[in-house]
Amino acid sequence: MSLLVVGLSHRSAPVELLERATLSGDRGAQLDEALRRGDHVNEWMVVSTCNRVEIYGEVATFHGAVTQMSESLCAATGLDLEEVGDSLYAHYEERAVAHLFSVAAGLDSLAVGESQILAQLRTSLQDGREHGHLGRALENVAQQALRVGKKVHAETGIDTVSKGLIERGVALAEQRIGPVTQVPVAVVGSGAMSALTAHTLTRIGVTDITIVSRTLENAQRLATATGASARPWDERHDVIAGARFVVSCTGAVGHVIGADEVRAGRSDDSPAQVFLDLALPRDVDPAVGDLAGVEAFWLDDLRAVGEADGSRTELEAVESMVTEEVAEFALSRRAAAVGPTVAAIRRYAADVVAGELERMDARIELDEKQRAQVQLTIHRIVEKLLHTPTVRMKELATSDDGGDYTKLLHTLFDLDPFVSQVSNIPREVGPQGAPAGRRSGGGQ
Repeated sequence: MSLLVVGLSHRSAPVELLERATLSGDRGAQLDEALRRGDHVNEWMVVSTCNRVEIYGEVATFHGAVTQMSESLCAATGLDLEEVGDSLYAHYEERAVAHLFSVAAGLDSLAVGESQILAQLRTSLQDGREHGHLGRALENVAQQALRVGKKVHAETGIDTVSKGLIERGVALAEQRIGPVTQVPVAVVGSGAMSALTAHTLTRIGVTDITIVSRTLENAQRLATATGASARPWDERHDVIAGARFVVSCTGAVGHVIGADEVRAGRSDDSPAQVFLDLALPRDVDPAVGDLAGVEAFWLDDLRAVGEADGSRTELEAVESMVTEEVAEFALSRRAAAVGPTVAAIRRYAADVVAGELERMDARIELDEKQRAQVQLTIHRIVEKLLHTPTVRMKELATSDDGGDYTKLLHTLFDLDPFVSQVSNIPREVGPQGAPAGRRSGGGQ
């Protein structure tokens, strides 16, 4: 397997570009169709969140696959490849594994340590299965990434780091309007980030919080959990007009807080307001920040503030854990890669034994018992001859030069035909119940 990831994220691209790269509507289907028409990507998985859009692929060639993935993404989103420029990144093989593991662990999220990415990765896996472009090779690494992500959240304190994102936003707001504990606060949305916002605000002592959401039941549930109040979606303009600090994070495509609505809710003597937009695409119209007495902050502003105090120790622990997991996965891949070669050598030996037994049968007449004894003796000799080379082959496979040893064996024993035979043996079920022989995408 050759793993490649091509994509954009909050680390590489400005917010405006990420907004335009969102795979909303039928764009996901268009991306799948563009990838399916190419010849360089055998299977793929698309991870599209508010902070990233990435294509993970099991590929036949590096340069051809990079071109195919990049052009397919641009075709689906309407972006120009030259316009994307340096914002588009590519990671190959072990670096791609390390990137996926870091994403699953929450290290690559804007809200570092957030666990929502695990659910998003599971959704991407399921989507790949349902649409027939996810195969055994890519599913294996994706499932391993999910395991690493769960382990990180279970064994470290990374969950506490994401709270710093909200706290940084609060710090920016308090520079303009004073302590948020003394003003009305509105939270627009009721998803994971909105819930984190409401809980964080409650923890720091904010008591006047109103939550508005398209689904009133969700808003009421979050309000009950945080001691806030809930209002229906059609009352959001009144709620926003009465708040001094507004935090918005919905999954909407397009602005849900417009400049005209905010202007209509203000007068010449209205107190200062601060809007904190945690959504991507953005919830708040950029023109809101140009209104008199109003200031708006977006994800880029929070990124510039830097990490929350005390988070570095936790991040270093997680980074170390991810590094160890990547190294272990790389070793397991090298060990697994030698499996077809070992099987091919044994098939080669079995064919030699079978051929010699046929020649013996033509020359010497043995009864059934005698022939079985001869066959058993030959089998034991072959097993003893192959035992030490097989063990050494598996040991050497985990070294950096393992691939060279495998290629040498292929040349010495002319194994390619036997590897092909082994590879074509059907298996009933692969990892996690996926059909073991399935390969999809790339026109297959």
